[in-house]
Amino acid sequence: MEDKLYTVTDAAKILGCSKPIVYELINKGLLRALKLGHLKIRKITLEDFMVNYDGMDLTDMNNIKPYLPENQVAS
Repeated sequence: MEDKLYTVTDAAKILGCSKPIVYELINKGLLRALKLGHLKIRKITLEDFMVNYDGMDLTDMNNIKPYLPENQVAS
């Protein structure tokens, strides 16, 4: 079994966001983590997160909705 663990810094680099956003995702329960000294995120958990939230707008984590480019209007 190959199950790599990523630090919050690693996860931020993979997701292309800042560490505070990763912490917010964890604190909101959107991204699972485990504490082994510091918080760690399993590779499979990160992959599942990217699949589950693909196409979503997480700008407001209290109001997650499908991402629509600005020139498109929701129907």
